[in-house]
Amino acid sequence: MKKIIFLFSFILFTTLLITACQPAPTPTAEPTKEQPPVEPTKEVVVEPTKAPEPTAEQPIEPPGCLGTAKDAILDLQCRKVTVAIENAYLPFNYVDAKTGEPGGWDYDTWDEICRRLHCTPVYTEAAWEGMIQAVSDGQFDAAADGITITPDRAEIVDFSMGYINIEQRLLVRIDDTRFKSIEELAANKDLVIGTQTGTTNYETATKFLPETRIKAFEQFPFAVQALIGNDIDAVIIDETAGQGYVGANKDKVKLIGPSISSDQLGFIFPKGSDLVEPVNNALKAMMKDGTLTKFNIKYFGPDFNLTYDDIK
Repeated sequence: MKKIIFLFSFILFTTLLITACQPAPTPTAEPTKEQPPVEPTKEVVVEPTKAPEPTAEQPIEPPGCLGTAKDAILDLQCRKVTVAIENAYLPFNYVDAKTGEPGGWDYDTWDEICRRLHCTPVYTEAAWEGMIQAVSDGQFDAAADGITITPDRAEIVDFSMGYINIEQRLLVRIDDTRFKSIEELAANKDLVIGTQTGTTNYETATKFLPETRIKAFEQFPFAVQALIGNDIDAVIIDETAGQGYVGANKDKVKLIGPSISSDQLGFIFPKGSDLVEPVNNALKAMMKDGTLTKFNIKYFGPDFNLTYDDIK
């Protein structure tokens, strides 16, 4: 476009020059003056609003930090605490299939612990098998998965104080009347029991039956499915977890017999962890003010109706 305008101007100038050499009539009007060039519009740049700088009176906490330094039993200064969790053990931990959100007793309790210690819980899903060793190796700061306190485990990890007592029971098919206790089951050499590998439930089973009559599964849902499918005759399981399976399969399974074993559960930490004492202090405070009782009623009471069909 610029080249065309220049050529036109050159032709016009040449024509005027030739015409100026010959007589011409006096012009009757002034030639039109060129309009002054239009100044280009200046671009307006809007600077983003800067967030206010934190002040000593109002510090800005990092995402995920719970509680405040002012109210903390011990101020961990928003320290990140990695917590290993299975997400497959009702009612302690799970992931809701509809919402994709994690939940359970472990989540509520650890959130409350961090509110009282001013820390940041970082939940990391991990398989049960190998979880205790992973904590012992320092891969996680803690683990929460309904872990029974035992002398053998205490040799490689540190435990928190016991936060709840759990009874071990037998889960059987709804129409099974062949036995009413683990002793009666053990007396029938044709019967096989199932449980989860690496659990105290497995250890309890070995006290009554030879290992040839014990079938171990990676997760309890697999053991329960084997029970429903007539592949095994019973499952030895923690009563709280067993109630969840009964709720999901009322027409298929039931809990029977007296308590086989009563155990205390605790959180685990790497040996020598500086988190054990603060967490114990938080748990004691939660027991004293009724917070832990509130969580126990919420997840172990009759109003908790989430089943294994509702979780991932």
